[in-house]
Amino acid sequence: MSGFQLAEQLVVVGAALWGGVAGLFVPRAAYRFCVDPDEPWADRCPAGHPVHGWLGPARCRECAGSGGRGGGAYGPGTVPVVLVTALVCALLAAATGTRPELAVWLLLAPPGVLLAVVDFRVQRLPDVLTLPLAAAALVLLAAAAAAPEHAGDWPTALYGALALGAGYFVLFLVNPNGMGFGDVKLALGLGAVLGWYGWGTVLLGTFAGFLYGGLYGAGLVVVRKAGRKTSIPFGPFLITGALTGLLIGAYAA
Repeated sequence: MSGFQLAEQLVVVGAALWGGVAGLFVPRAAYRFCVDPDEPWADRCPAGHPVHGWLGPARCRECAGSGGRGGGAYGPGTVPVVLVTALVCALLAAATGTRPELAVWLLLAPPGVLLAVVDFRVQRLPDVLTLPLAAAALVLLAAAAAAPEHAGDWPTALYGALALGAGYFVLFLVNPNGMGFGDVKLALGLGAVLGWYGWGTVLLGTFAGFLYGGLYGAGLVVVRKAGRKTSIPFGPFLITGALTGLLIGAYAA
């Protein structure tokens, strides 16, 4: 095994560890964000005890101390979130290798998982997550573009953000019931990430998102858990589609 191959394997292991640790901080934030649009962010556990802070496992010490059901756990499960975040980070590292943009992907992956969890649970993509994600993607990719041995193009990332955001905005205007405005804001960040590797990656990631969403909706119809006009959370599929495009774009770069 060459030194370069060993370095890439260590990067993958390190990325998985980073994802696992970062995933520990997602569940509590997800619980607090999982409210209806007109409600304030959740600040109490289901039993009524205060939730302290935003980051960490979704576990109530008061409930656990009083022998509450489930040991005080609430919200999304910590173990599944940790495993998913670790897997996503490991896949990104395996596809990207030691190029500098990997640091960007690893920083954006946990917020992406958080957004997917929130939207899947309450069909909401909070502005306090989507808009900073788009800004962070562009700023971090600008830094990656200044580093040696990067494999992307920052102007295309910017154009990709604008193009995908504009395209989703048009879809929102045509069919507001099928495309939420949160999806439009999410598209800005996803377009930046996909645009880094070129327009082909943008098209691939966008197509994959619609494909995954369509398959999920069709599956619900088949098992009679939804009708053709039932609203489904589209954000998780946009994010998964973008991940698919990003993995292929990074590997091919």
